[in-house]
Amino acid sequence: MRIEDEAAPGGGNDGGGAVERRDAVVVGTGVCGIYQLHRLREMGLDALALDANPGPGGTWWMNRYPGARFDSESYTYGFSFSKELLEEWNWSERFSGQPENLRYLDFVVDRLDLRRLMRFDSRVTAARWDDARNLWRLEVEGARPIECRWLFLGIGVLSRPTMPRIAGVGDFQGPEFHTYDWPHEGLDLAGKRVGIIGTGATGIQIIAEIADKVGELTVFQRRPNWSAPLNNSPISAEEMARIKTRYDEIFATCAASPGGFEHIPAEKGFWEATPEERRALWDRLYDQPGFGIWLSNYREIFTDEKANALFSDYIAERIRGRVKDQSVAEKLIPKDHGFGWARVPLETRYFEAYNRDNVELVDVSETPIERITPTGIRTSAREFELDVIVYATGFDAVTGAFEMLDVEGIGGRRLNEKWTPEPLTWLGMMTTGFPNLFTPSGPQSSSATVNYPRSIEMCVNFVSDLMEGALARGATRIEPTQAAEDAWVKHVREMYEMLLLRKSRSWFTGYNSNVEGREIGKVRHIVYNGGGPKYQRILARTAAEGYRDLVFDRGETEARAEAPPARAGA
Repeated sequence: MRIEDEAAPGGGNDGGGAVERRDAVVVGTGVCGIYQLHRLREMGLDALALDANPGPGGTWWMNRYPGARFDSESYTYGFSFSKELLEEWNWSERFSGQPENLRYLDFVVDRLDLRRLMRFDSRVTAARWDDARNLWRLEVEGARPIECRWLFLGIGVLSRPTMPRIAGVGDFQGPEFHTYDWPHEGLDLAGKRVGIIGTGATGIQIIAEIADKVGELTVFQRRPNWSAPLNNSPISAEEMARIKTRYDEIFATCAASPGGFEHIPAEKGFWEATPEERRALWDRLYDQPGFGIWLSNYREIFTDEKANALFSDYIAERIRGRVKDQSVAEKLIPKDHGFGWARVPLETRYFEAYNRDNVELVDVSETPIERITPTGIRTSAREFELDVIVYATGFDAVTGAFEMLDVEGIGGRRLNEKWTPEPLTWLGMMTTGFPNLFTPSGPQSSSATVNYPRSIEMCVNFVSDLMEGALARGATRIEPTQAAEDAWVKHVREMYEMLLLRKSRSWFTGYNSNVEGREIGKVRHIVYNGGGPKYQRILARTAAEGYRDLVFDRGETEARAEAPPARAGA
């Protein structure tokens, strides 16, 4: 189905006057981009994947900081669609680290022979819709434009790092960087005075990993986060062999779990259990690997503030038991939100790091950072002389990566304008006014709230099956109706109202104090909180009903626009 290259109209950076033509383009070669490209090739489409990085892997290409690893069990993170991939790959740890994770994705790319369909060091800067020809035109930095019929943005939910809004950033004379930009060649920290700003999920991983390797570690904490043990361990050859015999069972359990993991919520209700029964469950879960302490708990901890407070008291007690200095322990215990109101960071001896003589915790709510200086960090109390400064200050989550692209739809309307103050989508995978644009890992899909590859396979399979049907009927244009989009956004908002997370200051609610307009205030409904099984039922019903929320081709617009949308809830 390859459309031949042709002379480019209107000049511009066209690589010598020609426009490259493809049936489909995928932006991003992480977990989402890899699988989407595979499915497009299976359809017989002439597809190309573009990535700004020098190689595939997405977040696992970029995030090379010490301690970076899965919080999903490794064997639940791998792709499930290929028995050959499952049989050939062996995980070495229950929660694999970044180097192995990147090797895995490289293995998948090469095993599926996808690398020849990928183009690296290719940063897409803009995508503009040609309404007369039903085509997307992509502007690629330093290269000729590309036109395609179908455009897929697989650009990740945590791929736009945010630096702190602190005076003097950039003035420091030593190494200074966001965790996302940790030097790929590595950094010798032995004997160094290291300052790290932030104690979110990334900060927690780094602090625990480097505390015993640096000369001095000063942690500047803005707000503490709840955290629980990862309980990682090696996977022996014998255990890996057993896991391979259980893959069907493992993925069936993930499909039945709201979070897409092997962790199923407790059957008994919180208030039906005695205090002794609750304590016994919590003790058992605290010592188990992974998200069990969060996701195999009583369902009420997500919805009932009193139940959540009792459980949060339990976690606080465990923290106090692990930190020797109780004044430090109290600074590490959140007071403004309960456990599980936001995604829970998992840690390995994080709290014990603060028992070391070379580690100091600075509470910047008491002594604010005034500025970054050429020699370190100055707070209202004193100046800290440092050799390295690390900014573990998070990401403009979910929508941030989309805002780095200039995406123009029908009539030149910009996607960033439409998604201000919050995204408006259909199933999190399309948006009205931007035909033939698919976002399998986009806002208001399940990608941010479900074990990522489990959600990605759901979403990519859905849009790929939709595409196959559209191609079979000769469609050249697909777009959701306004009524369908409105219904989905309403459903997403309703899911927020059911959970305590709506009260949190986290990226689940669109909060980021480092981004103007992302401070405390109105919740941005950027993720889907209905859980994996519910989301899958909605996708399956939408397909079974013939995608009646969509308009196929220009000629059907008037007839289909008046059709009632499918119910959003399940």
